[in-house]
Amino acid sequence: MNLFQRAWLLFSFVFVLGCGPALAETRIALVIGNGAYVHAPNLPNPAHDAQDVVAALKRSHFEVISGSDVNEADMQDLAIRFSRAARTADVALFYYSGHAMQFNGVNYLMPVDAELKDEADLKRFTRVDDVLNDLQQAKNLRILVLDSCRDNPLADSLKRSIGQGRGATIRQGLVKMEAPLGTIISFSTQAGQTANDGDGRNSPYTASFLKRIEEPREIGEIFREVSTDVYETSGKQQLPELSLSIVGNFYLNGNVSVTVMPSQPPADPCASAETHWKAAVSVGTVAAYEDHVARFPGCAFSDLAKAKIEELKKTATLAPAPMPRREEAATTKSFDGNWDVTITCSSEAKAEGYVRMVSGTVRDGKLHAEALKEGEPNWLSIDGQIGADGKSMLAVHGLTKDPKYTIGQVKPGSLYFYTVNAQFNGATGSGKRVELRPCTVNFVKR
Repeated sequence: MNLFQRAWLLFSFVFVLGCGPALAETRIALVIGNGAYVHAPNLPNPAHDAQDVVAALKRSHFEVISGSDVNEADMQDLAIRFSRAARTADVALFYYSGHAMQFNGVNYLMPVDAELKDEADLKRFTRVDDVLNDLQQAKNLRILVLDSCRDNPLADSLKRSIGQGRGATIRQGLVKMEAPLGTIISFSTQAGQTANDGDGRNSPYTASFLKRIEEPREIGEIFREVSTDVYETSGKQQLPELSLSIVGNFYLNGNVSVTVMPSQPPADPCASAETHWKAAVSVGTVAAYEDHVARFPGCAFSDLAKAKIEELKKTATLAPAPMPRREEAATTKSFDGNWDVTITCSSEAKAEGYVRMVSGTVRDGKLHAEALKEGEPNWLSIDGQIGADGKSMLAVHGLTKDPKYTIGQVKPGSLYFYTVNAQFNGATGSGKRVELRPCTVNFVKR
């Protein structure tokens, strides 16, 4: 079958379904509204928000699992029920209204009995990454809605408990999440920002969500309109964060109800460009920017990287870099030597956990560790500059080998990239992976 014939078959498939009656689907939703907190200020809207969203989703033919003002045990029970139901669903939706927070690049949802004395208490919270993994079991469409960007006072108590040295790992609002294929992720405001709860029965975001969700319009258009509504009604002070990655059209209401998904979507060569660019900026060297251009030619940040390279080379030519102060040079060089690096990743979704060790060196404060040769399956490279204060943003590149250890079970030889926030102290160091799955990285100087 040639390309034209496949395209015509796809067109005919969509046309026939679009003109006929709605396709019978299994739709499952989990709706939680938490407002009556024991150790944090109460929120007036979440219980109402959840009640009204449940009613709207039922009218759109969802089977709804719901809970209001639920504690830790109840949230876990609801999540388990939802995970099981999502396995056989065509469409899965998760809606949450209440307190949430981010820590070390991970978003957490807060049960009403939560208390945050130290970092260990975060195990009592619900990880949004876990919810997103449960959603991915649905066959056609997955929707994650978080109306939860209120200011969270427990984040301040956690910051005090872990000390000033790690305060940068806690920020207001939520950290941005990219939607996997077939998924919509919508936050009530932009990542790193907080939103008002509102004065009415519903929060500003949920009020717009309820206004739009039952309209007979394409689902992506609905969520874009929700973002526009909130932005305008807030006097352009609150703009919802929206990440949308769906193929084809999907209608929750109306005659059309079909999502056309390719069986093997082509890999996006620019998918990791933004993450790599942020790491390159944090390193700030010609080599880092050249590495970005080589790996992501033609992507969004390629021209910026080229401009940075020219700027740095021109600066180096016109004015040689000043010699560092004696105490700064000594502090930076104090990390020089041979290091053993241990990467420990816990199991996540269907990906098995693993422990991997690699040897590296630090010279003039620059760390480089590498296992195998570039281009070989299971190749791994870690690079980054260690600051005088011991802080470092490390860039990790590699090629996959066994699919069972990867998120999504990607094929062997696939390129991956992530960053690690690390802190070195004397002859030891530790760090955490920023993107996708929880991993810790430990460093020991030989």
